[in-house]
Amino acid sequence: MISYDGSTYLGSQTQKNSSNTILGNLEHVLKKININSKICASGRTDKGVHATGQVCHIDLPLFWNNLKKLENVLNEMLPKSIKIKSIKEVSDDFHARYSAKKRVYRYIIKNTKSNPFEDDFITFIDNINLKEVQKNIKLFCGEHDFKYFMKSGSDTNSTIRIIYKAFVYKYKDYIILNFEANGFLRGQIRLMVGALLKLSDNEILDQLECKKNYNIKPAKFNGLYLTKIKY
Repeated sequence: MISYDGSTYLGSQTQKNSSNTILGNLEHVLKKININSKICASGRTDKGVHATGQVCHIDLPLFWNNLKKLENVLNEMLPKSIKIKSIKEVSDDFHARYSAKKRVYRYIIKNTKSNPFEDDFITFIDNINLKEVQKNIKLFCGEHDFKYFMKSGSDTNSTIRIIYKAFVYKYKDYIILNFEANGFLRGQIRLMVGALLKLSDNEILDQLECKKNYNIKPAKFNGLYLTKIKY
């Protein structure tokens, strides 16, 4: 399991034209200690998006049998913005992506003026209508066709997803939105948050029922966190 500050990276997945990704940095470090296996993550996060509970799997060579030592070595070599939280042995049929049953994301908003210490990690919004957001976020629960809550250019066989939980709560000046689903489309959470901030309940329902696409802008990437993968 790994966590990372995604603010300076071009996303989690490796890219042909850039090594400035989470897995690109991890693969670079692994090769230095003679681990050349491909890394598979539970899912991808976009540019600037963070994680506190990303899960990856990899085939280790037999000489790396001390997992705690490997964890310490990797954390010494990786950038401070990427941290290995734990390394565990799993069964041969485990797959970080395809074995996942549920994925949990969190979106953090602060209802104050921005400050340089949190600007990369929180979305600052003035005058948010918390009661409306608390009421309307429940509309996303259940099975829906989210084709109007997906970034263009997404490669997927189906746009239908099941959201098991969607709720929001306030902690001090922070407003925290939580979403738990069997999976999410590219940009889906940021577009859902954008809808909660801009659309009425009837407009959200129209878009959920694919009656009308209001083409709202996605919420900023800096407030989004992948928090947990459930297997």
